[in-house]
Amino acid sequence: MTKPARTQHPTARVVPLRKGTTLEMVRLACPDAAQAALIAESFGSPVVDSDGIRELHERMIVETAEALGEGLGERAMQIHLQRIVGAYVGSAHGAGQFYSRAVTEARDLTAKAANDLRDEDIDGPVGFESAAQRKREFAADMGIQAHALRMAAEGAVAAYDHVVGERWKPFERAVENPGQTLDRKAAEMQMAALG
Repeated sequence: MTKPARTQHPTARVVPLRKGTTLEMVRLACPDAAQAALIAESFGSPVVDSDGIRELHERMIVETAEALGEGLGERAMQIHLQRIVGAYVGSAHGAGQFYSRAVTEARDLTAKAANDLRDEDIDGPVGFESAAQRKREFAADMGIQAHALRMAAEGAVAAYDHVVGERWKPFERAVENPGQTLDRKAAEMQMAALG
């Protein structure tokens, strides 16, 4: 009895993708309008015109796309706007991460300052701010900046949807030779250890 011949299917190669920053990630990292207003009120900062920033950036990108319309094909416009929007989203996400670190530092220093037994954290002379107060004010400034950049990113994403006609997604590119890079780094470390 003969066995039926099996057809060989090539195995699919899994290509790892480098994940891009999404608007949802920005929303998690950056303060929303209510939190930005609370920060501004608590620290005596100017209130940011959230809707104005968002609308301005949406209008600006839509008008730019209209001006480029005759010179760019549909796919070229999509690629161009993909990059522009990605820059706005990436910038807002970076600001949100920086804000988060600033809040953590402010919380840590404020908690240390609340301990009456630590001489190094005692406030300075009357009329001067403490280190903890400066950290809180710095975190507040970073929160307002992160919020403003979030609104610019949201406007850019809305413009992409308007011009291209589909929801913006971050570009995910394949990681180039992930194993080879690790092997090369390991080899360099081993050679360094040898002298």
